[in-house]
Amino acid sequence: MLWQSMAHWVQFSTRQSCLLARTMPEPRPRKSTHTEPIDLLPPDEIVFGRSPKMTELRQRAAKVCGTSVAVLLQGDGGTGKEVLARWIHKHSPYSNGQFVKVNCAAIPGTLLESELFGYEKGAFTGAHGVKPGRVELAHQGTLFLDEIADLDLGLQSKLLHFLQDGHFSRIGDEAERTVETRLLCATNRNLEQEIEQGRFRADLFYRINVVCLKLPRLCERGEDIPLLAEYFLSLFERKFEKKAEPLTKGMMRYLQNLDWPGNVRELSNGIARHVLIGAEASITQEPIFRQPSAISANAFAAGTIPLKQIAREAIREREKSYILKALQANKWNRRRTAKALKISYRALIYKIRNVGLLARGVENLASSRENAVGPSHPPVN
Repeated sequence: MLWQSMAHWVQFSTRQSCLLARTMPEPRPRKSTHTEPIDLLPPDEIVFGRSPKMTELRQRAAKVCGTSVAVLLQGDGGTGKEVLARWIHKHSPYSNGQFVKVNCAAIPGTLLESELFGYEKGAFTGAHGVKPGRVELAHQGTLFLDEIADLDLGLQSKLLHFLQDGHFSRIGDEAERTVETRLLCATNRNLEQEIEQGRFRADLFYRINVVCLKLPRLCERGEDIPLLAEYFLSLFERKFEKKAEPLTKGMMRYLQNLDWPGNVRELSNGIARHVLIGAEASITQEPIFRQPSAISANAFAAGTIPLKQIAREAIREREKSYILKALQANKWNRRRTAKALKISYRALIYKIRNVGLLARGVENLASSRENAVGPSHPPVN
């Protein structure tokens, strides 16, 4: 009977849908529209862009799609590890099965084992029925373990045994079950360092690290930023049913020169803010007070940074932030911004260029636009 039930789950039966509803939180009702759903996997050109690093990543990912080997996705938060995992699943022999995600950092360790492997009725207090785990739901599909570095050592051991032969037991059950699933793991940590510090099992690392795909930071693929920004702009215009002001070439150049510590997720949030609030919203939400990023701790230790240079850098960064805030408040019209800051227009142009917000050779075009049509986006660099 148990094997018959598992077969029903794999074939997307009504019973499986009920089990999924008990395992996963119910989705919030979504406003019905006549547009294409916004939560589909983005087009390949958006997933990978056009930069050399992402082109190489796509070639490596395409080579492992048709196999069943475990893949480890490494990269900073917001670089798109889950999107890449879904892309691999879509282009794999397991695409007819489910893509089952488990966020190892979001589920407490005491509950994660039951979420992964399920439990039998009466296995512990509150276990009033039988519940299959995410591993069973991913049979003939893909199991995606996000933030796998957060697994505690005891659960790492049980996961390792499952990966060795595909056998596992539910909590409170002595019978062994077998499933076939594609394993994808993701982390933003250095697992080699975690192993050295005794927080991650070396044998588990070798099991999940058959192929490693490293996603670059957004600042390392700046040529993809305009493509991503335009995609997110169109995406959120459909989602919020609201037309936003277009992103000018000058603003695109400015976005390409930012660090983006939150990577693609930060850019997405910034464009969403731009669509919701308007051009007066800061896409980057840069803080007014920033420490100069160009000065490193090593430079201080070597005694090669004079105090006057530190002061100049700090003043420059603070002035840049104030000018940016003033430009946003005046809808990027520099003549009104100059009046608000009580300086001449020429002085404002000089300061904007000095702090890196304006490209040489385009200020005349921007000035003519301001005189002709009023508020405009800045031709920033």
